[in-house]
Amino acid sequence: MTLSMYQASVPVFLRGLENLKAILAKGAAHAEAKKIDPAVFVNARLAPDMLHLARQVQIASDAAKGCTARLAGGEIPSFPDTETTFPELEARVVKTIDFVKGFTAAQIDGSEERICILKTRTDEIRHRGQDYLFKLALPNFFFHVTTAYDILRHNGVELGKLDYLGRP
Repeated sequence: MTLSMYQASVPVFLRGLENLKAILAKGAAHAEAKKIDPAVFVNARLAPDMLHLARQVQIASDAAKGCTARLAGGEIPSFPDTETTFPELEARVVKTIDFVKGFTAAQIDGSEERICILKTRTDEIRHRGQDYLFKLALPNFFFHVTTAYDILRHNGVELGKLDYLGRP
């Protein structure tokens, strides 16, 4: 059986993004119910040298849209990292979902050997599509989704494993 790069990427990103959207909604509802300024959560971090919730969401979004576009050989849209509220973060996740949904299996399948280029401030890093997906993009995406979950959970939002995994 051959690997479908589409099935290994797009549905996985979409499920994670939908779950992240639901997690953010729970965070917003918790802030409202407990009369806590939502900015407390949006700016919260797990450790002083870690990125805050908003940045975790932005990076998860970037990972999903960047990987999908690179695997398809397409252009990556630039989303400005200006979100400072739960509604803005949720809107970014929805915009990312819409972008990722726009790709078909025909665009992504067969990208195992496609060279994916990541531009850093000082360099370009090249990966084969399959290595990029499994060794960098998916782990990075899940790291930031998990950290967003952890920040909210650490701050008292009632989240459980099924919020992270989603319902079957």
